[in-house]
Amino acid sequence: MPKIYVAGPLFSEAEKQYNGYLSKYLEDMGFETFLPQRDGHKLSELLANGESESFAMGKIFKRDISEIQKSDIVVFVMDGRVPDDGACVEIGYAYAMGKECIGLKTDPRTLMSRLFNFFWLSPK
Repeated sequence: MPKIYVAGPLFSEAEKQYNGYLSKYLEDMGFETFLPQRDGHKLSELLANGESESFAMGKIFKRDISEIQKSDIVVFVMDGRVPDDGACVEIGYAYAMGKECIGLKTDPRTLMSRLFNFFWLSPK
């Protein structure tokens, strides 16, 4: 079954809820997903365990990159006034690796307001 990495903003409660809903929707369709906020390292837990901030952030980065490498597809949630900068790095890395990339935008007030609700980039 194809594995999907869900890239998007994950800092507000609404963003986390939406990402969780999207991940569950994809899983219900038969995909395996990696959702960083659910499946990845959590900064607060790493810091509470005595990790330095720079070491903890490096650990998070390496895990996320590893999961992008293991994924077949990356879904990029583009909502917000501007797309999340971390998710922009993730989708760029995925595209450079030759992964299938899907952008999902449901917010009409975004910077890229002329895009339709989703786009697909296939490097192949």
